[in-house]
Amino acid sequence: MLDQRNHQGKFAEDYVRALASAAGLLVYKDDLDHDGIDLGFRYPGRTGHISSPAIEVQVKSWSAPSCKGPDLYFHGLNEVQYNKLVAGPFLVPRYLFVVVVPRERDHYARVETEGLTLSRLCYYRGFEGEQPVASPSSKRHAPVRVPLGNVLTVRALRELVGAPA
Repeated sequence: MLDQRNHQGKFAEDYVRALASAAGLLVYKDDLDHDGIDLGFRYPGRTGHISSPAIEVQVKSWSAPSCKGPDLYFHGLNEVQYNKLVAGPFLVPRYLFVVVVPRERDHYARVETEGLTLSRLCYYRGFEGEQPVASPSSKRHAPVRVPLGNVLTVRALRELVGAPA
């Protein structure tokens, strides 16, 4: 069995993969996580003048969320990781996906007569226009506010990718 940290992280990636599958998107993963990207999502078709629109994301899991007003106050990125999402411009837009998970791994998923329920929610945040941290350190954390209104749904994921409705 996976240790708690790896189990939680794997569940978070599988959670967003399930949403991508429901959205009809392709999921891709780089050879190595060298560039701060865990997963990419691509629409396998044409939308307007663009073929195969895509986004790239870093997926983080969180079992003890803290809120400040209308935002999650996430501090799970160090400054180097933060800069890999911010220091563009990027040809493919980058996002942070934060999957809030239950503390108990036995509560990650429930099977009921209506179907499978994955617990809790995933939130997203883009960084276009944000400034990178000067002289970033992997020892310091970069606090990130993630709006509670940015719940990742099938529709939201398709919109982020630029797939037709």
